[in-house]
Amino acid sequence: MALVFLSLGSNKGDRLSQIQQAVNFLTADNSIKLVASSAFYETEPWGNKKQCWFVNAVIAIRTELQPVELLRICQSIEAKLGRDRALEEKWGERAIDIDILFYDNLVLSNEILEIPHKYVHERAFALVPMLEIAPNYMHPVLNKSILDLHDALDDPEDVFLYGTIITENNYEKN
Repeated sequence: MALVFLSLGSNKGDRLSQIQQAVNFLTADNSIKLVASSAFYETEPWGNKKQCWFVNAVIAIRTELQPVELLRICQSIEAKLGRDRALEEKWGERAIDIDILFYDNLVLSNEILEIPHKYVHERAFALVPMLEIAPNYMHPVLNKSILDLHDALDDPEDVFLYGTIITENNYEKN
């Protein structure tokens, strides 16, 4: 089973609820097992700064799905939660955004998907939550850890701790 890191973000509507619902939809699929989840972070927009701030989180999952199959599930969940890619501007407001950051050590680039995500090493909103759950994970192209990538950010956007996602992985069972 592949270890996959997904970034989830929202800056439209009930941002926390959108992300939690996306996690719930993902984990309802029997082919996806939640391994770890970061806290929620409130983050300055990246790319297009003139919009509401985002809430972001990163989760680690295990899956046997192939990358394109996983992408289609993520996009289906985005659509269920109100995202319409045809109506939004690039890097604009969205109810939910689910990005595949890493898929094991796979390097893939085609017309619909790039893994690792092509901007992951430039985005504090993805790297800070990754620091929480996988600081030593190595970028398979840049051969740098998440910690090293974060330390190398020139002008990171603001990222503030906002809250936690409650999963069976971040509390003790009796």
